Amino acid sequence: MTAELVRGQNHPVSHSRVEIRVSAGTPVLALASLADEQGRFAGEAVLAHPGARSLPGVQAPGELADRHTFAVDLDAVAADVHRVGVLLVLPPGGPARFGSVPASYVAVADPAGAELAGYTLTGLEAETAVVALELYRRQSAWKVRAVGQGYADGLGALLTDGGLPAADAAALAAAALRTAAPAAQGEGTLAALRTLGGDLRAPQTPAAQGQNQVQNQSQNPAQNQVQGPAAAPEPPGPAPVSGVPYAGTPGPAPGGDTGGSPPTINYAHPRRRRTSTEPPEPAPRAAAPQEPGQPPRPVAGDASGWSMEERLYNQVWGMFEDLARTVAAYRSAVEFADSRMDRELDEALSDPRHRLGGSGNAARDTARARREELVAQAQAVLDRDLAQLIAESEVVEPALPAAYARWDNPVWHDSRATAPPEENPLALRLGDLYLPERPDLRIPMLMRVPLERGIWIDNGRTGSEAAMAMDTDRLRRAAMDMAVAHAVRLLAVHPADRFSVHVIDAAGAGAASLAPLVRAGVLAGPPAAGAHGVTQTLARLTRRVDLVQMALRAGAPEDLPPDVDTAEQLLLVHDFPHGFDDRAVTQLRYLADEGPAVGVHLLMVADRDEASAYGPLLDPLWRSLMRLSPVPDSHLADPWVHHAWTFEPDLPPQGSRVLEQALDRVAEARRTTRP
Repeated sequence: MTAELVRGQNHPVSHSRVEIRVSAGTPVLALASLADEQGRFAGEAVLAHPGARSLPGVQAPGELADRHTFAVDLDAVAADVHRVGVLLVLPPGGPARFGSVPASYVAVADPAGAELAGYTLTGLEAETAVVALELYRRQSAWKVRAVGQGYADGLGALLTDGGLPAADAAALAAAALRTAAPAAQGEGTLAALRTLGGDLRAPQTPAAQGQNQVQNQSQNPAQNQVQGPAAAPEPPGPAPVSGVPYAGTPGPAPGGDTGGSPPTINYAHPRRRRTSTEPPEPAPRAAAPQEPGQPPRPVAGDASGWSMEERLYNQVWGMFEDLARTVAAYRSAVEFADSRMDRELDEALSDPRHRLGGSGNAARDTARARREELVAQAQAVLDRDLAQLIAESEVVEPALPAAYARWDNPVWHDSRATAPPEENPLALRLGDLYLPERPDLRIPMLMRVPLERGIWIDNGRTGSEAAMAMDTDRLRRAAMDMAVAHAVRLLAVHPADRFSVHVIDAAGAGAASLAPLVRAGVLAGPPAAGAHGVTQTLARLTRRVDLVQMALRAGAPEDLPPDVDTAEQLLLVHDFPHGFDDRAVTQLRYLADEGPAVGVHLLMVADRDEASAYGPLLDPLWRSLMRLSPVPDSHLADPWVHHAWTFEPDLPPQGSRVLEQALDRVAEARRTTRP
C-alpha cells in the first residue's frame, strides 16, 4: 500500500535499492543532489544531472521529459552523504512557474515496482526550481521525506541556499540547465539560463522557504543567531535565531512588516571554524532492534561532529526537526480529513435525491466514518514517531554535557564533570520547547555561544496569559532568577577567567537574586547602583569595545592596554530603564550592536511598558534581542512549519544548592589559576 505523504511527513524506506519516479505536468529537468547531515552541499560532485548522470549510489535521468526514473542504491551512497534530494527544474523557454502547470507527483518504489510512498507537490506558485523530496539517513536507517520547498530564483538560488559559493552555484546550475537548452537558441537561451540559475551577484532567497527559520509569534520583532557545527567548509555567515518583545507591542517588523507576521528565529547547526582538515569522527551506530521490523534502538551522539558535544548538538537539532515535521504531518492529515468530510457533507446536502429519498443520513455517516478512518491512520503514524523520539530523548538527555543539561541533571552534581573545562562550550541551554500533542516530550533549546545577539528576559505582566496571572513581584523575581541562572551557567561552562560578568542594578531591586554571585566573588565588580554606576559601567565596556575593534583593524590584537580584560564579557542589566538617561541608552544600543563581535554580550531583564517613554529610540535595541519569558509561553515557532512552541525556562529545582555549588567550583578554579 502506498503511503500518501503531505509536506513535511516522512516514511521508512525498507529497501536499499529503490526507484524514484517523477510524473510532472510539463517537461522538467530532474536532478539528484547529495548533502551532509545539515543539508549542506560540499565539493564538486553534489549534483547528478544530464551532463553528469552518475554519482555514488545515484543514477539520474538523462533528458528533459515529463516522466523520469532515478535508480538509487542506498548501500552505495558515500558515508558522509546523509541526504539524497530530488530536484525538479523548469527548463528555459518552458512554463514560467510551477504554479501554472499541473501538480507533479513523486514516488519511491521498491525493486519489484511497488510504490512505498508518494507525494503530490501542491501549493507551488512562482517557483521555478523545487526540492520535491529527499531520502535521508536517520539512526543508520533511511527514510523518505516530502519536502516541496521551491525557489523563485531558480536552481542557482537552491544551490546557494545549500551552502555552495555563489560562483560555484552559478556554474553548476548553468552546466545542468545547458543540456535542456538547445544551442540554436543563442542569446535567448543564455538569458534564460541566467534567469533559472539565479542572479548570483546578490544573495538568493527561496520563494517558498519557510523552512530555514524558527519564528517568534509576538508582534514586535527581534533577531538573534544560534549556529551549529558543519562537517563541510564553513558557510559565509551565521543563521538567525531571534526573539522579540511580547505580543501587542507596537513597532514595525523586519522588512517593513507592521506586526502581522512573526519575526524569525533560526535554530540551525552551529558552523564552527576548524583549523584541522581531518573529517569529523564517525557517529556511533544505533543498536540493533530488539525484534525484526522494529526501528533501531537510539544511542546518544548519533550524529556527525568532531566531538561528542557537537554530535549531541546535532542530534538535539535532528530531534527538534523530526518532532516539528511529524506533528505537521499529523495536523495536515487531520485538516485534510476535516475538509474532505465538509466537502462530502455539502455535496450530500446539496443533492435533492438525498433530501427526498431519505439517504442523507447515510451519506453523512459515511463521510464521518471516512474522516475518522483518516484521523486514526494519522494518529497511528504520529504515535509511532513520538514513541521513537521519546526513546531517543531518554538516552540523549542523561548524556548531555553541563552546558546542555538541565539543572536537575546529575552532571551538575558531579564535581569532576562540572570542573571548569579547557575549551569554551559550543552552545548553552536556555530552556525547553514542547508541543501540545505531547507536552512531556521536551526538546532542549540551545543557543550558540558566544552569544551573537543579546537576550531580553521579559518581566512585564502583559507579555503572555501566564505572566498576567502572576503577581508582579513574583514575576520580576522569577525573571531575575532566570537571568542569574543563565549567568551562572555561562561562568561554570567556560574555562576559569575566560568569562566576566558585570551587573547593573540601578535601584538595587535584584539584590536577593544576585546574592549567590556576590557571595561567591565571581563578578567583575560589585553590582552598579544609581545613575553614576550605570554611567561608569557602560563607559568601561564601551571603551573596551572601541579598543578591541581598533586593535583588530590594525592587525595587532595583542597590543591592547594592560587594563583591558580580554575575556568574554556579559553585561546583566536589571530594572531597565531605571538610572538610564538618553546617553546611557545610546551606549547600551551600541554595546548590543557592536559588542558581540568583540566579546561583549547583553542580558537584559526589563518591562517594555516601563521603557515606552523612550519611544522609537529603543526599537532597534528590542529588535536586536531575543525575547524569553520566565514563565511558560508559546511565543516561539520552529523553522520548518511554524508551529507555536511553548518555551519553558530551565531553572534550578526549588531548594537546590546547585547554583551555589557551581559558583564555588568557579571561584576555586579562579583562585588556583591566578598567579
